[in-house]
Amino acid sequence: MLPISSLRSSSSRRAAQQAPSVPVLKYLTFRLGAEVYGIDILCVQEIRSYEEPTRLAHAPEFVKGVLHLRGVIVPVVDLRLKLHCAEASYNAFTVVIVLKVQDMLLGAIVDAVADVVALQDDAIKPAPRFQGAVDTAFVRGIANVDGGMLIVVDIESLLSPAEMGLLQQAGQPESVP
Repeated sequence: MLPISSLRSSSSRRAAQQAPSVPVLKYLTFRLGAEVYGIDILCVQEIRSYEEPTRLAHAPEFVKGVLHLRGVIVPVVDLRLKLHCAEASYNAFTVVIVLKVQDMLLGAIVDAVADVVALQDDAIKPAPRFQGAVDTAFVRGIANVDGGMLIVVDIESLLSPAEMGLLQQAGQPESVP
């Protein structure tokens, strides 16, 4: 388990030294395959090393199961599968980010946690909108960080209301085998 306060980055220190007139928000960055994503640090409860969750029968493929976390049943989703990325194998860098989403805890499996970055709100540019098959509703925007692209995710938009309902049910103690 890695406490969030221990994550520091040079870019967040540089941003803290500046006196921006635009609000600055911090994002935990993580990798899914070759892409780097960011999520609002205020949603992050903790980062845990990967452990195999208890599988739930008839759950969608991206729902890997549940974990028991200090008396709380936490549903776990694999973000690679949810975002239709090529599936990578679980290894020593794979982690579960425990998030607070709509008053519930949710575990998100990612390839690796990278850093915490501070971004001014105007540094996040709107994501391009594609008609048809590409759903970018969960993408808050895209930022250029240290010469690379950071996809800023709105975790509450990533899961549909039906999926959130399913995960809330999974978090109930009576649904665990």
